[in-house]
Amino acid sequence: MISLPIDLVLPDLREALAKRNEVILEAPPGAGKTTRVPLALLNEPWLGDQKILMLEPRRLAARAAAERLASELGEKVGATVGYRIRLESKVGPHTQIEVVTEGILARRLQDDPALDGVGVVIFDEYHLRNLDSDLALALCLNGRELLRDEPPLKLLLMSATLEGTRLSKLLNDGPVVASEGRMYPVSTVWGSPYQPGERIDARVTNICLAALNEQPGSILVFLPGQAEIRRVHDQLKEQLDGRSDILLCPLHGELDLSAQRAAIEPAPSGKRKVVLATNIAETSLTIEGVRVVVDAGLVRVPRFDPVSGMTRLDTQRVSRAAATQRAGRAGRLEPGICYRLWSETQHEQLAAFDTAEILQADLSGLALQLARWGVEPADLAWLDVPPAAAFAQAQDLLLRLGALDERGSITTHGQAMAKLPTHPRIAHLLLRGQALGLGNLACDIAALLGEKDIIRGAGADIHDRITAMSNEHGSRASRGGVQRARQLARQFRGYLRDPASEQVADPEHPRWLGALLAFAYPDRVALQRRDGGGNYRLANGRAAQFGESDALMKEPWLVIADLGSRQGQREERVYLAAALDPSLFDTVLSEQVSQRDELEWDEREGALKAERQRRVGELVLSRTALPGLDEEARAKALTGLVRRKGIELLPWTPEIRQWQARVALLRRLDLEQNGESEWPDLADAVLLASLEEWLAPYLGKVNRLSHFANLDLQSILLGLLPWPLPKRLDELAPRSLEVPSGSRIGLDYSEHPPVLAVRLQELFGLAETPRIAGGRQGVLLHLLSPARRPVQVTQDLASFWASTYIDVKKDLKGRYPKHWWPDDPMQAEPTARAKPRK
Repeated sequence: MISLPIDLVLPDLREALAKRNEVILEAPPGAGKTTRVPLALLNEPWLGDQKILMLEPRRLAARAAAERLASELGEKVGATVGYRIRLESKVGPHTQIEVVTEGILARRLQDDPALDGVGVVIFDEYHLRNLDSDLALALCLNGRELLRDEPPLKLLLMSATLEGTRLSKLLNDGPVVASEGRMYPVSTVWGSPYQPGERIDARVTNICLAALNEQPGSILVFLPGQAEIRRVHDQLKEQLDGRSDILLCPLHGELDLSAQRAAIEPAPSGKRKVVLATNIAETSLTIEGVRVVVDAGLVRVPRFDPVSGMTRLDTQRVSRAAATQRAGRAGRLEPGICYRLWSETQHEQLAAFDTAEILQADLSGLALQLARWGVEPADLAWLDVPPAAAFAQAQDLLLRLGALDERGSITTHGQAMAKLPTHPRIAHLLLRGQALGLGNLACDIAALLGEKDIIRGAGADIHDRITAMSNEHGSRASRGGVQRARQLARQFRGYLRDPASEQVADPEHPRWLGALLAFAYPDRVALQRRDGGGNYRLANGRAAQFGESDALMKEPWLVIADLGSRQGQREERVYLAAALDPSLFDTVLSEQVSQRDELEWDEREGALKAERQRRVGELVLSRTALPGLDEEARAKALTGLVRRKGIELLPWTPEIRQWQARVALLRRLDLEQNGESEWPDLADAVLLASLEEWLAPYLGKVNRLSHFANLDLQSILLGLLPWPLPKRLDELAPRSLEVPSGSRIGLDYSEHPPVLAVRLQELFGLAETPRIAGGRQGVLLHLLSPARRPVQVTQDLASFWASTYIDVKKDLKGRYPKHWWPDDPMQAEPTARAKPRK
């Protein structure tokens, strides 16, 4: 057995696990932790006759790890070492090490929370922070605390790149065992800086061709998705011009087993491989013969959009931790080299770690499992707590699917859904389909939705995919995809054992395809905006459209199973859908229909309309006019109209606006002086926010837009001032002031401070600027010429008389010679005429 770096720390690891029930192992890529650690623990005294469970994040990694462990023992899989993954299980009566995917452990914990018979759970590649791994760890900790005493359940978390400090704190300050160094050194070749929006295909192809010429050994290329893999594959195939010594091997999770094996097995003698892989190859896979890595530096991750309630795939930069994992693939068997398609400066700007899936994923599956466990997120220990908003949205979906009741408790139907190894939407589809006697069709649909599209480039109609599954010679369908879909459908049929309780009379009718999809996606029932058009409105209020002409566009009602958009786009694009018969809302889909009495404003007619609506989410199935208008609903509709159109919809006059400004002035002065005020806040924003309190009682006779003009707004607003404030308002903020000439001049409160616009001659003899509000506020004087044009603006009348008046007098005397301009304004008689009376 060859020596691996991990061998040096295995004694420390055994000692730590003997003393503690939680241990963290940090080991760089290629150290051999996946291969050596489970075998090193087989004969530990604390394990006894218990099993070892090792979690792998992907099916390919689980199968490969089990096969490698079995080969180390010189056995076949299913003896000492076995595995359980979706669609496949190889475990025997003497199996001591089970390699499983994370979702399988979470479901096993539901049936056996204490994990009796299991001595240790190993979380491999925990740094990937998959949702299932976080859930499994939380359930392990909780189940052990409540149900497990002796022998204790031990937990070992290991990865090349872990947030060791945070994780140790979560695990009761568990010890961290570190393995130094990877197996062989890997040198890095940096690329030129990435440009925004740059297509990576050509650069990847060129680097691969250069590496084939410059470096020995096989090449592992990391690309974000299958589309990029196909394009680079085609370009390399053309450039290599059929060279028989180079094997181009795609590697992603949707390939069949034989194609995956071809990618990870050694190349035949005299040949080299170029493996074009997604991030599936980051995990504990040793791809034989690889000593060169070409890393595009991108990854495609699912991201839940709480606004649309849908998950879309986003392409983003890898983290530094992921880049380290990828580079490590080159140093597994000999010194290697890693070509990175970004600069060293850009590398320093990458995020340190990947964002945990729990922080950006659809949490409906997690919410269902927690409901089955009987806890809320706050009852469990998490490295990252599920976001409250996303979790609440997940619970809302489960309520719509009948998995939770109004109190948030799991229902009998929810219990049955939680036992199925699939998303809650699909579980609901399966159970409702079985109850209707449509179990086979439901299983076929569920299988298709669980796989990538088996017919690329075809229309959006899912009926074509159903046909391809039953057609042995479907030319357009992906053969491997069809086989996997059939296998998954058979597995689903194995789970559905209850007899049909609501058998439909015509199970072969094509309309049931749309009905079953509607069970899974009640929020994606869609209604065409115009006949024959490609734009639809969804029950969740969002918009969707076909990217190109499609046969389904003749259907007014659809259920959309797969849709998506790029970031920043408002409308989703339809990828997979089925026609829906709306008459089914009267029968099997009646649970999705709600009834609402609506009093709405008809913008076209400018009038209120009352109607009873049957709705599917935001879509209106039918409308029936209601003769009577409920007063509460009327008030709600009308106040809503005022809010939409703005406060100016009401019959404001300049006089009412002045009154509002007078109240605002006194309120502001009080707040500045005392921090509180007896004067109410009557600003427009406050009035809009409280329409129900002050305006609604007066809307009884408003039925049309023109009726708002009949409201006595002044009296309505005056009622907002309690006695004796109306009287004090006239005292403290008078509408006008008497000036020395005897005239009463109106104040303009729309300005701050209030403006008194008065002819200069009427103020002769007045020494100081007038003040209001009990002396707290001086007015702003607009001193006017005889033609009522401003000649001076001041708040300091005394200073004006003493300094500026002389110059103003000269100008006015020249322009208005018939008027009186005395030398001493303080001793002169004020007048509203050209000259004072003799």
